Amino acid sequence: FHSNSMVPQLKKILLDTVFVIILILILTALGLCTWTYRGVMTPLTQLKEATKNIKEGNLDFTIEKTGVDEIGDLCDDFEEMRKRLKESAEEKVAFDKENKELISNISHDLKTPITAIKGYVEGIMDGVADTPEKMDRYIKTVYNKANDMNVLINELSLYSKIDSNIIPYNFEKININSYFKDCVDEIGADLEQRGMMFSYRNYCAANVMVTADPEQLKRVINNIINNACKYNNKAKGKVGITLTEYDRKVQVAIKDNGIGISKEDLPHIFRRTYRADMSRNSAGGSGLGLSICKKIIEEHGGEIWAESKLRAGTTIFFTLNKVIDQSKEK
Repeated sequence: FHSNSMVPQLKKILLDTVFVIILILILTALGLCTWTYRGVMTPLTQLKEATKNIKEGNLDFTIEKTGVDEIGDLCDDFEEMRKRLKESAEEKVAFDKENKELISNISHDLKTPITAIKGYVEGIMDGVADTPEKMDRYIKTVYNKANDMNVLINELSLYSKIDSNIIPYNFEKININSYFKDCVDEIGADLEQRGMMFSYRNYCAANVMVTADPEQLKRVINNIINNACKYNNKAKGKVGITLTEYDRKVQVAIKDNGIGISKEDLPHIFRRTYRADMSRNSAGGSGLGLSICKKIIEEHGGEIWAESKLRAGTTIFFTLNKVIDQSKEK
């Protein structure tokens, strides 16, 4: 009798146990499914959507870090890739815009001398230049305008080569004093012919050496000097060069007393598409001169910057790396 009464109780306990086990298994499965969905499926869906956006060229979205560690790291990497792609796309858009501006500027600058040449040649053909003096003046004007065009084309060609890293740099150790002594002799004579006053100050020790490409460095100096002369409307134009020695660098400052540059324009003068007010543009030139200087100095491992005040003048600074004697450092 006793054993017969225990059977239903054992069956009930067994059924309850089985029910509890099944319930635990179901809850565990639900938990695993939820964890998998939140930790794996949700971020994978997010990555799939991000891939679709990138494929369609849309980079204006963000990927939040979600899911388990490995998946979260993948989300981080994907977000970093998106940021770099967006930066690259924005740089390309800006570069293309600058290229269009540059072509437009060069086209405008070339059109001016071409129009003048055409006008003077037509004048000669129509017999307007009816005296030897007039004919001489017309021919000289055509020649000067053709030279202006040649300068524009050469600057554009040079910039293109520098921008594409086609021009090889021949770096060597040069004595800064000897190099600038030769430079200032030539510059002084040239400025004297232009009716400009010239001064030179050198605060470097006699044996200071710098690493530079002599030819490209001369191009930088000439570009800055030409700008100083071009944008000077003073009765007594002045240009001064000052060399200053520092621990690891030599600073070159080229100062003029020209028309100056406004505060608004000053941060942009080394951009290749820089255009200031018409009073500067009227002097001619592609506007690439300072941009070329910037690229050359940066290739030398130096820096270039400017200080200016309207109607008072501009100073262009650039630095060159000194040749350091390693034995003395030790």
